[in-house]
Amino acid sequence: MQTTLAAISDDQILSLLEQPRTYERGFRLLMEKYQERLYWHIRRLVYEHEDANDVIQDCFIKVYRGIDKFERKSKLYTWLYRIATNEALTFLKKKQRRSADPIDEEESGLANSLRADAYFDGEEAQARLLRALDELPEKQRLVFNMRYFEELSYRDISEVLDTSVGALKASYHHAVKKIEAFLKAEL
Repeated sequence: MQTTLAAISDDQILSLLEQPRTYERGFRLLMEKYQERLYWHIRRLVYEHEDANDVIQDCFIKVYRGIDKFERKSKLYTWLYRIATNEALTFLKKKQRRSADPIDEEESGLANSLRADAYFDGEEAQARLLRALDELPEKQRLVFNMRYFEELSYRDISEVLDTSVGALKASYHHAVKKIEAFLKAEL
């Protein structure tokens, strides 16, 4: 199915979504094509597998209900990433508000969450990078994840985050410098 999915264009999927009789097929194709990429994008933001599954489900519900509002002014995947990013950030804010207990710093953070996660292989270099990412401000971490892990262009990230390319380049540059400093300090 992977080669078939790669051959299916976003325009073909959107055409299927425009017709009531082919809507469900189009939506299934959209999910199959983008679910894994969106999952990992969300996972890097919310850290835990179960949380990422909840967020991606909410994301696809929003897409299902709102695909008719997609105006094709941007690429389909940047529109999907914007929804996924907003859902992940909303989830994190809600989780932060619900958390009444103070969190012990040693027990919090991406690296510690993933080290205890059955879906994470725990390579030391990756764990160090994740600890460094955990220290970044939210926007820098988001920009770094999208540029480094997702390999999105600055233009695409600009569409997703509704931020200028120049500001994104600066955020990415600052994130890289902070990560380098963190990794050097850990040696």
